[in-house]
Amino acid sequence: MSSQIYTRIEHSATADEVVRQIEGLILEGILRVGDRLPGERELSLQFEVSRPILRNALKTLEARGLLVTRHGGGTHVADVIGQVFTEPVMELIAKHRKATADYLEYRREIEGITAELAAERATQHDRSLLSQIMQRMEGAHKKEDFREEAAIDVEFHSAIGECAHNIILLHTLRSCYRLLSDGVFYNRAHIYNFPGARDKLLEQHKAIYLGVMDGDRDVARKAARNHITFVEHSMREAERTIGWERVSQMRLNQRSGVTKPGKARNGSSK
Repeated sequence: MSSQIYTRIEHSATADEVVRQIEGLILEGILRVGDRLPGERELSLQFEVSRPILRNALKTLEARGLLVTRHGGGTHVADVIGQVFTEPVMELIAKHRKATADYLEYRREIEGITAELAAERATQHDRSLLSQIMQRMEGAHKKEDFREEAAIDVEFHSAIGECAHNIILLHTLRSCYRLLSDGVFYNRAHIYNFPGARDKLLEQHKAIYLGVMDGDRDVARKAARNHITFVEHSMREAERTIGWERVSQMRLNQRSGVTKPGKARNGSSK
């Protein structure tokens, strides 16, 4: 973790000042879930506060659920994303197909706005980070590594959210992607395995990337919306193909004489 993100406490050296600075780093997405803070000695030197004051600050942040201390593993940012919905609601969502359509409709609108703001507000450092992610995405695509490609997909969209420099959008999107990563709404493997989908997805990510890099709000917004529309279409087609394969397999089994245990081919019991 870079030492440059922590700065000297300018005013009264109190635990409250340290708490506010770390809270701000988490809120702005600079410190992310799982990030490890520097050791106590190093961190107290960077803040220029005493170690007792630092300990009090870290205890306060732990009590608020923002940090977690692992025995022998240091202090880390807690899982501050959490679940958007309660477990009973999640079970309902998983059983009703309309929820998936609504999820994608929501993503299409919110990601269009996010990409538009990112094109307007992205700094040079933001663009540098996006370029690195884009290069890694292209590398994973060449290797045909689905798992890596899918992980970078989420990282890319999260980075676009960071470029928008809107705290509410940032954390809303992170919660949204948590549901995606957990496979609540649909299986991304089905989309990636759909003929030609991987190439098209890469092209779409590049279009969003170029819109942001060029500072073109309209291009970025349209590219983001088109991307989600494609995901929606591919998902429907993949599900339909899977359904066809299931039915054709049943026909083959039936006509090949595959019957239920305990039944003869003519349907009578033995």
